[in-house]
Amino acid sequence: MAMVVKNNISAKNTVNQLDKNEKAAAKDLKKLASGRRINGAADDASGYAISERMDVQIRGLEQDNANTQNGASLLKTAEGAVSSTVDILKTLKEKAINAANDTNTNADRETIQKEVNQAIKQLDENATVTYNGKTLLDGSKSSEVIAEGTYTHLTNENFADGTYADTYLTELTDKNGESLGIFIGDKITLSYVKNGETHSSTMEVVGEDDWNLAERKGVTFGDIFDWNPCNVDLNLADYSTTAKIGEDQSGNDVFTASGRSAISYHARQPGLAGQIAGLTIEVKDANGVPRKSTNTTFDDFRETIRAKNPTDDNSLTFQTGTQANQSIKVGFDDLRSYALGLASDDGSAIRLTSQISANASINAFDNAVSKALDMQTKIGAIQSRLEYTSANLTTASENTTASKSVIQDADMAKEMTEFTKHNIVTQSAQAMLAQANQSSSGVLSLLQ
Repeated sequence: MAMVVKNNISAKNTVNQLDKNEKAAAKDLKKLASGRRINGAADDASGYAISERMDVQIRGLEQDNANTQNGASLLKTAEGAVSSTVDILKTLKEKAINAANDTNTNADRETIQKEVNQAIKQLDENATVTYNGKTLLDGSKSSEVIAEGTYTHLTNENFADGTYADTYLTELTDKNGESLGIFIGDKITLSYVKNGETHSSTMEVVGEDDWNLAERKGVTFGDIFDWNPCNVDLNLADYSTTAKIGEDQSGNDVFTASGRSAISYHARQPGLAGQIAGLTIEVKDANGVPRKSTNTTFDDFRETIRAKNPTDDNSLTFQTGTQANQSIKVGFDDLRSYALGLASDDGSAIRLTSQISANASINAFDNAVSKALDMQTKIGAIQSRLEYTSANLTTASENTTASKSVIQDADMAKEMTEFTKHNIVTQSAQAMLAQANQSSSGVLSLLQ
């Protein structure tokens, strides 16, 4: 090799190696300091893009989980109010049963009424429960109800198939074909509650000779609904021998639970203004003695479609997915006393001040309990769903994080080994650079 002084090629080669070693050691040091194998797109372009997308997914899943937990807290708030409402309604039914007992005087019933009035007010307070400024149970967060609203439907499935409005009362039978035991001379009292007010009428079961209309040969099932005020509030045209009852708030057909025919009626007016809160039918013989087995069959009209006012979809949406529209919608029913049929629109509570009104109110309270329990069941079901959703989101976040770790995280043992190697060769290159610089000075001895 020629001896030159202008260009020290050995020193330049050593500097290049030293530079490479220092860069490699610096890169290793950065990985060790960050714990990440990929610290920028230059480290692994495709791996960096994949890991960043995974990071977006993880952060979205974590926010979904937070949303789910916040939704569960909102539902817990609503559940507490509904539970209180159910407890109050249980107490109110007790008061109605007490007031229906004739061991009480009218003064006693007035005292009971004072308790009822306060309990009704508490129902309205429960309905205004809020979460983060949102009122939950006053009907403002309900699902969509189609135009004009829904009609109260009360259905009784105890009568034999084929029973309809023109069936004579004396020929009525139950599902087992057994006679209901109604005879000429019996008296039937029909009572119902509308807007917190009890309406009641009584008629006698007359025979062919007693019936004035030539086309009639006796009292039919429909006749007991065919006088004032019943014919004002109840739609008699709804009796049928089919399993269909009516239409729900979305316009879908509603059928009996058994799939068999039933006697059903609906209010003449839609919405809360026409709501019938409860129906009681009592049969007594000519001496005024109640026919218990007959009354058990008659006194089983249950609310199958609830009266609701028309409204847009104001239900709440819980965003529980990382993509648009991956959500759970929750609509809360109106649980105010007016919506439950226990008060008028001006807040006047249902009256228990007479034996008839107290007796009629028992079914009204039963229907109100059913409405509250339906809402409680719905809330509980969604709470359970949110628990599953939260568990699923946690698992998804964990698995995605594990996948991201495989791509992005550094193997610390391996990186430490690489750093040590590059650190040693860097020190070696520094030593050799000193030697390369020293070799050029040897040329000076030739010039002396």
